Amino acid sequence: MSTPGTVSVIGAGSWGTALAQQLARRQHQVRLWGRNREHLAEINRIRCNQRYLPNITLSDNVTAFDLADPSLSQTLKDSQLILLVVPSSAFRETIIKIKPYCSDNTLLAWACKGLEQDSAKRLHQILLEEWPGIQRYGVISGPTFALELAKGYPTAITVAANSDQASGDIADFLHGDRLRCYTSTDIVGVELGGAIKNALAIATGIADGLNFGANTRSALITRGLSEMVKLGAALGGQANTFYGLAGLGDLILTCTDDQSRNRQLGLALGRGHSLTDALEAIDQVVEGVNTARELHQLMQTHNIDMPICDSVYRVLYEGLAPTDAVYSLLERELKAE
Repeated sequence: MSTPGTVSVIGAGSWGTALAQQLARRQHQVRLWGRNREHLAEINRIRCNQRYLPNITLSDNVTAFDLADPSLSQTLKDSQLILLVVPSSAFRETIIKIKPYCSDNTLLAWACKGLEQDSAKRLHQILLEEWPGIQRYGVISGPTFALELAKGYPTAITVAANSDQASGDIADFLHGDRLRCYTSTDIVGVELGGAIKNALAIATGIADGLNFGANTRSALITRGLSEMVKLGAALGGQANTFYGLAGLGDLILTCTDDQSRNRQLGLALGRGHSLTDALEAIDQVVEGVNTARELHQLMQTHNIDMPICDSVYRVLYEGLAPTDAVYSLLERELKAE
């Protein structure tokens, strides 16, 4: 186990809070940073993130701070690990905000899953654009629901970093009897697995919302994995990554359990709700909505056929009826698997 130290978790949503709780179990002093001052004050007062992770009593080692707080500079400077757990849409601005308070030797990790809006860039590409001198960085991904980790249910993740040393250092902060960490250096594969599965979870949610049953769901997951591997390989990911926790593992989780916000959105669309109404009801970021659009751009750029992801894009952005989307997949030409 790493020597207990100070860890800064940027992002006080459900996943950021769950990771903060896990780090506190490892005896680290955890600074949980967020934007809403009243929300953060409430976390400290009642020892619970009632909005995003209700009924979970937080460790005394977790303290919430406002990102506008003047202590940000000192705390980040003293942190042995900085962990970003923000929506992918906020990743670039968060890097820009924290960089002045950090050195190039800062150990930085992120637990965000998505692609940048309009550019379709992976998050490590954004990091290197904004912070080209950073030496130690990595991504955390895998089949993980925040509530289950916060409750201490056994969970496994993949930590991929720019070196074996960095992936081991990041994993050591988190790894314990409740959370098993596997290490990798395939940042591209881990990032793409975590992003693509969001769009595929919307697809399986739509099918289940239409009551098409287990056969359809299984086919979508299996062929969706094929699409993940196809695009992932074209962009430099390693095939074995997509058959591991960050690929297949995360795909199964988000496609089959209603805790997944992407699946929830698909279920609502399949049951006839509008996209606007579905998003309002979920009331949290659904990464798959943006990801579907950026995947559409990548498919066109690299000339890769990804019919399931394309159908999700057409439902979300071109008004294709969910039923027509499913049947259009079945009506495609015969081909070898």
